[in-house]
Amino acid sequence: MKKNALLLIGLLCITPLFSQSVARHWNEEVLHAIRNDFARPTVHARNLFHTSAAMYDAWAVFDTEAAPYFLGNTIEGFTFKFNGFTPSEAVSNSRDKAISYAVYRLIEHRFVNSPGTEDIMTSTQHLMDSLGYDISIRTEDYTSGDGAALGNYIAAKIIEYGLQDGSNEANDYANRFYEPVNETLNMDISGNATLTHPNRWQPLKLSNYVDQSGNSIPGGEPEFLSPEWGAVIPFSLQEEDKTTYTRDGFDYNCYYDPGPPAYIQDGMALADPYKWNFSLVAVWGAHLDPNEETSIDISPRVIGNLDSELFPETFDEYTQFYDYFEGGDPSTGRTTNPTTGEAYEPQIVKRGDYARVLAEFWADGPDSETPPGHWFTILNYVNDNPLLEKKFEGQGETLSNLEWDVKSYFILGGAMHDVAITAWGLKGYYDYIRPVSAIRYMSEKGQSKDTTLPRYHPHGIPLIPGYIELVEEGDPLAGSFNENLHKIKLYTWKGPSNIIDPLYDIAGVGWILAEEWFPYQRPSFVTPPFAGYVSGHSTYSRTAAEILTQLTGDEFFPGGMGVFDIPANDFLVFERGPSEDMQLQWATYRDASDQCSLSRIWGGIHPPIDDIPGRKIGEALGSNTFSFAKKYFTKRIAEEGVLYPNPAEDKVTIGYATQDENTTVRVMDVRGRELFAQQADFSGSFNVEIDISTLGSGIYFVQLVSSNKVRLFTKKILKQ
Repeated sequence: MKKNALLLIGLLCITPLFSQSVARHWNEEVLHAIRNDFARPTVHARNLFHTSAAMYDAWAVFDTEAAPYFLGNTIEGFTFKFNGFTPSEAVSNSRDKAISYAVYRLIEHRFVNSPGTEDIMTSTQHLMDSLGYDISIRTEDYTSGDGAALGNYIAAKIIEYGLQDGSNEANDYANRFYEPVNETLNMDISGNATLTHPNRWQPLKLSNYVDQSGNSIPGGEPEFLSPEWGAVIPFSLQEEDKTTYTRDGFDYNCYYDPGPPAYIQDGMALADPYKWNFSLVAVWGAHLDPNEETSIDISPRVIGNLDSELFPETFDEYTQFYDYFEGGDPSTGRTTNPTTGEAYEPQIVKRGDYARVLAEFWADGPDSETPPGHWFTILNYVNDNPLLEKKFEGQGETLSNLEWDVKSYFILGGAMHDVAITAWGLKGYYDYIRPVSAIRYMSEKGQSKDTTLPRYHPHGIPLIPGYIELVEEGDPLAGSFNENLHKIKLYTWKGPSNIIDPLYDIAGVGWILAEEWFPYQRPSFVTPPFAGYVSGHSTYSRTAAEILTQLTGDEFFPGGMGVFDIPANDFLVFERGPSEDMQLQWATYRDASDQCSLSRIWGGIHPPIDDIPGRKIGEALGSNTFSFAKKYFTKRIAEEGVLYPNPAEDKVTIGYATQDENTTVRVMDVRGRELFAQQADFSGSFNVEIDISTLGSGIYFVQLVSSNKVRLFTKKILKQ
């Protein structure tokens, strides 16, 4: 959202702009472009990765230790030919130029059809002008030694690669197979009478739909965003992480598959995990009132320090993890700031302010850079803190701003791209319902607690005294003619119909008909246009938290606390607030991530069942991605030898660092018998592709032998 962007940009200005690297300048341009494009977290995770990898490669070409990611390599059958580069000017000048032209050309291509393309290109051209670069130089002949040509070449090859990477970019990322099974829910009409598949996603129709970047969408009925994104070529995800399911003629790739979410059962009331999850969202809506007297301490003394070992597995553990009626999780907090040695100061605020601020801070509102961009903004905030020592993994020599930036962007970009592929692959396949559809559906059916009470239905919502009840005669909600008698009512946030001017009004909390329930969002947005399971926010955030922790070698924000100022009545955009000045304070990156996850429940976007699997995936994915990415910084990925994909079908790529022009690749069966051999030249690239299509399914060994008959490596491969 704009407020988040402005807030964080202000905080980023700790360091003068002239000390920032050229990579930082271009990352800010990418974030600016994302804010002015359509809200597409999957697409923009890919944009952040490709631009970050382009900058990394343009830097790595000049480094004696690092290995490029794209240049000179073959990725899933696409070869980035590269014959080396000899600069015709000083290395620092040539490197900055290559980085600039590479990202400029990528932005020029990727955002040409953006609603804010004029603003985007004006900004990027201004940066090129300020750097003294001529945008009319389009040659890709880098053999001249011109850094501009090298940058243009890098961009051109990434653009070419992107047109065949499974994203369907050539058709504006359109869905090819996915079709929703439920009829559209018209948000101008109460209830949800037409839902037929209560476990599946339901499209929404709004009279004036405005996407997460503030763009009006014609027709007001957005399609599911990127349900087939699991087919996109990843960065670090491995074949062994993937399960493929076929539905309606399409293969859905599900990495880190957690299994299905909670499906609705007959009866059982709160003992049904589905009903417990979605009714909790409505109950937490009762916390969104600044006039309610409950106050909480939101300092690191209380918030955070949650051991991931406590993440629930069973339904019973879920009910113990989330505080159903008061909100929050079993965080224990920390007494002492490890950097200062002093106690964290308490910060007592109204729960109604905190829950609303948290929901909006992490929300994807107008002018948002989307969740992957949020974490780039937080990374930049961390990078600008003078207390940060820019030592990779907290060890060794202090890196230059440029080296630190290109490496940190490369890792975080690759991780955010892999999150998009993972989370949206799961969203597409499991196709899980959102709270606005589920709460209205169950309430439309009735109640599931007591067969002797009116409007019992096996799929009805559980009754909870004080939160979810039947409308009785004499109730103000019953209507003049008792037309609403025995309908379901909720004690929760009263919704956008109670807000005329968000600069001055608050909806507050009270009893409403459940058929009119809205999440804590703008009425022109309501809910992101894609399935809920798993939570993208939880997965992005936990992954990024793991990356920043390993990158800096410290789980804590610099100085022991990240601080984000929230001014009274000048922060919220859904309604007026908060009622008093406050700060969001997090000791660690993981603490921030955990609160981001809770924000989506208070915002009415996700139930707990969407949240926890995302956190677990993020923890594993972040660590694995970091280990994968850092090998490029020392050429270890090639020196150790790699073989991918594995398992493989028709072709396999061997990666190895050698200038030997006459190595031999031998393929053997499990008894060591040679099945075939071929010559391989690694002198111009670290990668060679071999064809194994003639082999039957089974286990084989691939051996690489040097020209002087030295065995370089032997690796096992599974042929599918």
